[in-house]
Amino acid sequence: MTTGQRAGSSIPLLGVEEEFLVVDVDRGELVPEAAIVVDRARPALGTRVGGEITKFQVETRTDPCRSVEDIGAQLAEGRAAVQAAALSAGLRVIASGSPVLGRAVPPPLTEGPRQDRGTATYRGLHDELAICAVHVHVEQPDRDRAVLIGNHLRQHLPVLLALTANSPYWPERDTGYASWRSVTWGRWPVAGPPPFLTSARQYDDHVDMLLEAGALVDHGTIFWDLRLSTNHPTLEVRVADVPVSAVESAALAALVRALVVVSGDAVDRGDEGPELVPELMRLAYWRAARDGMGGHGVDAATGRLLPATALAERLVALARPALDEAGDRHRVEAWLRWLAVDGDGATRQRAAAALRGRLTDVVDDIATRTAPDVPTREDSTPA
Repeated sequence: MTTGQRAGSSIPLLGVEEEFLVVDVDRGELVPEAAIVVDRARPALGTRVGGEITKFQVETRTDPCRSVEDIGAQLAEGRAAVQAAALSAGLRVIASGSPVLGRAVPPPLTEGPRQDRGTATYRGLHDELAICAVHVHVEQPDRDRAVLIGNHLRQHLPVLLALTANSPYWPERDTGYASWRSVTWGRWPVAGPPPFLTSARQYDDHVDMLLEAGALVDHGTIFWDLRLSTNHPTLEVRVADVPVSAVESAALAALVRALVVVSGDAVDRGDEGPELVPELMRLAYWRAARDGMGGHGVDAATGRLLPATALAERLVALARPALDEAGDRHRVEAWLRWLAVDGDGATRQRAAAALRGRLTDVVDDIATRTAPDVPTREDSTPA
């Protein structure tokens, strides 16, 4: 338990899922060998590792934890295990929201009836599914309360996206965006922020309408950036690119939980959250995806253009009471200081490319940051 953290169930449990891309150890190009990595990592991680919709992707999961310190340890353990498993097969995994090198379109999809239904429904949208996010689950068993908390969180989603922007490249091309993953994801019929809703019943009715309209294959394809989890009593925040380091993913989890707590306090005071102008939300998302933390963002509530750093600092200030209660304030504020010096993930990817003008250097840098305690490729011998 972190120093200063108050014991007790008033601090919600957390869980985190991270997605990674599998690349060739020498060329840095995408390779459809995720199944090999999963098989070789399973002895170390058990059910905490699995595949994803494409054969390029591996996913790791944490157990539910009260302490962000424990979350961070499990994230680092998961990254180390999949990286070691990949290296043993002449592969690597990288924590990037989008691929840097290799043929990404169309991606080879995992087989199964559900995937076939998805292809029949979404067609060409499946062509750009080689993208990786991080999902933060916050314990919230009261579904009515969770929906109202979501109303408060919606306005903060673009700032969370900017903080984690880590996908500037689409194979062999700099897109000019900090988070290209979020741009591609926004094309889906049920993506981006959820609508303003006032009860779990209304949430379920809305989902039923989307199912009837053919916009969803099943409840697992509710791809909103904020949703009630289908399988767990949690509120799931899905807006972020996968950060390049486990430390950043843990800090994001701490911030998301704190925002859930302070939003829950507002709900308990009778505040159902702001009804935002959809055009401003769309604008705020676009600016966050373009600029990340290296430029400006849009306040989704007012439409004001502000430095991304100012929006982030304001968000952390809002979350500070809950961060203090959980003992996580130092972790999140250190993350902001780190971003101010080194830049977001997209900035770091471009800096790696600028050194020698080689995109293979970008992949090398991401792989090293993904699991820094795992030996480099030069020290590893493929099985």
